[in-house]
Amino acid sequence: MIIKSFELKKKFNKDIDFYLLYGPNDGLKNEIILNNLIPIFSKNIYRFDEKDIIENLDTFEENVYNKSLFEDNKLIIIERASNKIFPIVEKIISQKTLNLKIIIKAELLDKKSKLRNFFEKSSSAIIVPIYEDTYKTLIEYAQNFLKEENIKISNENINLIVNRSKDRINLENQLKKISIYCKRGNKLEYRNLIKLVDSTENFNISELVDNSLAKYQGKVLNIINENTFNQEDYIIILRTFLNKLKRLRKINERISSDKKNIEQVINSFKPTIFWKEKEIIKQQLKNLSFKKINSLIYKINNLEFLIKKNNQFAHEFINNFLLENLKKTNNSV
Repeated sequence: MIIKSFELKKKFNKDIDFYLLYGPNDGLKNEIILNNLIPIFSKNIYRFDEKDIIENLDTFEENVYNKSLFEDNKLIIIERASNKIFPIVEKIISQKTLNLKIIIKAELLDKKSKLRNFFEKSSSAIIVPIYEDTYKTLIEYAQNFLKEENIKISNENINLIVNRSKDRINLENQLKKISIYCKRGNKLEYRNLIKLVDSTENFNISELVDNSLAKYQGKVLNIINENTFNQEDYIIILRTFLNKLKRLRKINERISSDKKNIEQVINSFKPTIFWKEKEIIKQQLKNLSFKKINSLIYKINNLEFLIKKNNQFAHEFINNFLLENLKKTNNSV
């Protein structure tokens, strides 16, 4: 059966065990799952990606059908689902497994989708279309958040926050930072709000580092030109480089020692590599040999020491390092 996202809480039926949330708004999907479904369901939560389920079906079915004395019930969340998962889900629903609830997250599904049609016609399952936020819904979300946190702020400043947010996820991050700032006893004046919003929204250090290691020159230059970094940010940038380089080194070592290809090592790597990272990590490994990775780690450690001694030149040091790293080099061991 079809239920609109804003009706889910009112029309919630505890006897329904299967939910499909589909559409482009990941922020709203996460909000519904976190606030409306997980608190009512189970603490025994298992998360799977569709690709991992299909590639390791036996392991997935073992999690679904095995009962444990320590688990009264299970909640399984399936990420990035498509029609490929339909036969597996249909089988689970038809067998009416007890003490099991499943939430499926999918992108846009067309009207011919078997997965979508099954959930729309089923009386024992719920499907929730999740549409993109409008400016109005983002304003309402911000107003409700600030009201719950007892933060007084003008409509003009709410508009400022929403205008600088690209989507619900970014808006939530900004609002949480504002809440923490206010709880520390700080006054939320306009000039402080500008700094808070800028530091939350204007740059993504992880994205900057990833694109730098992949040598995506255009993306790196765009991030540099659009953002203003402070002294604390420069140290975070270097630490992020170190963490990502050390992971690349471990992957590189396993490729050599286990005699497996990049795809196999990335898929089996622990801690698990998030699916969105996999392609850019492959590109980074193509650019960086084991020798080059070690060289960069050594250079970054020295650069951090240099910045701490001469922090007035941190901006120049970091920019020079980023630009130097973009140069194409011979990837030899």
